[in-house]
Order: sequence, then structure tokens, then C-alpha cells
Amino acid sequence: MRTELTNPVTYSLPLYDNLEKRDYLEVNSLIGKEILIKFDGVINCIVTGKTINKTYGEGMCYDAFRTSPLAVESIIRPELSQAHLGIGLRDLEWEVKNDVQPHIVYLALTSHVKVGVTRKVQLPYRWIDQGASQAVLLAETPYRQAAGLIEISLKEYVSDRTNWRKMLTNLQDSSINLIAVAKEVGMQVPEDLKQFLVEKKKICHLSFPVLKYPEKVTSLKLDKHPIITKKLMGIKGQYFIFSDDTVLNIRSHSGYKISIEG
Repeated sequence: MRTELTNPVTYSLPLYDNLEKRDYLEVNSLIGKEILIKFDGVINCIVTGKTINKTYGEGMCYDAFRTSPLAVESIIRPELSQAHLGIGLRDLEWEVKNDVQPHIVYLALTSHVKVGVTRKVQLPYRWIDQGASQAVLLAETPYRQAAGLIEISLKEYVSDRTNWRKMLTNLQDSSINLIAVAKEVGMQVPEDLKQFLVEKKKICHLSFPVLKYPEKVTSLKLDKHPIITKKLMGIKGQYFIFSDDTVLNIRSHSGYKISIEG
């Protein structure tokens, strides 16, 4: 979903005719209403457009997942990127364009404090996607690999993963001082990478359009539930939250042909 940092976050769902973008559906207006989501059984690869039976990664066919730069390993493991050295893992031109640009190492409060890496141009959208209630910049690097090396150095002290179920219940430790944590873990960064640490740290606060958070989360997949008729109670991260404590991960259904009424 496309997002905008407002209070609360604004969500819109891009609508495609296979690979051709047609329009956007403003979904905040559906919150509090009974909606119908219907999956007609058709899935198209988001890279090639061909009809497929299942997706790999986020909406790709198997061939695209194996060959497309959109699924290159350095996306998940940024420390593997060598684009700044003129070495591509799959597509050097694409990797230089996306990896040899400013990257941010950040701390975010999702289900707990986590460390992450993203391109600078992806802020604050990356934090929204992860359902973070707070986030702070830890370091800014000129290319992806350096950011990945900083992240790797901190995994002993801070997790790099989010417990999505806990994130969706909105159960967080309100006593956490994210700036204090950032200063503390910054001391663990290797000396040759400390030059990239951000000196002035400021917390970004995020709020989400949720009327009621679930107490116990149950995830839905359109493959098993092709017709969903439920009251939409909110959106957090990339999840629709329904009144019966079920949730639907919209991003994991990239490429699915659906209709939404509300």
C-alpha cells in the first residue's frame, strides 16, 4: 500500500490491470465499515505479468524470484551488496542505482526495539510498513553495504526482526527511551563505521488509523478465504485489521486479482 505520514497515517491501495497501474483506492475511508474482499483465483507475476499458481517473495513467479534484481539477496542482507565496488550480484546497473545512494540505519519500536536498514528516500515509509510507533536515525551511509555492516554489528544487542503478531496487538513497553537506546548501541558500532553515526537524534512518532486493536491475532490468506466479509477496524503496517481479530497482510497478496467493496 502507498502511505503518507499524516496523523494518523494515510493509506491508499494501488490498483493494477496486470502490470499497468490504473488508480488508487483510498482505504482510510473504509475503516469502521463492513467491506467485501473477493479473490477470483487469478495471480499475475508482478515482474513478468504471466499467470501463476503461487507467488515467491512478494508477488513474483519462480523464474523472476531467481533472476530479478527485485529479489537479489542483498535486499534482505545489505552487507552483501558490492555495487559500490562495481560488482553486481544480479544486475549491476539496477544495483548501482538502488544501492549506491544514501542509506539509513535506524532503530524502530515495533513489537520491541529493532534495528533496520533502508534507502534514505524510503523514509518514513519503511517505518510505516513495519508498524513502528517510534523510530530514530542511528547512522547514514553513502552506500548500502556500509549500512548493512553496521546492522550486522548490532544484532547481538538489538533484534533485526519484528514479532508481527505482537506489533498488531499494539503491546509495547512505553518506558523505552529510544534515543537512549540509540546512544547505547551506537557505542557498539565498529570504529571504522562510527564516522557514519548521526549526532543529533530525533524521534519520529507515528500513529495508525485503528479503531480497535486485536487481542489475539489470526492471519487470513486469500487462497484459503477467497471471500472475506468483515468490518474493517483499522490498518497498521501492511495489515488490514478486522473486528473479529483476524488480519490480512495486503503486501503478501501482491499480484492477486481482487475486488473490494465497502
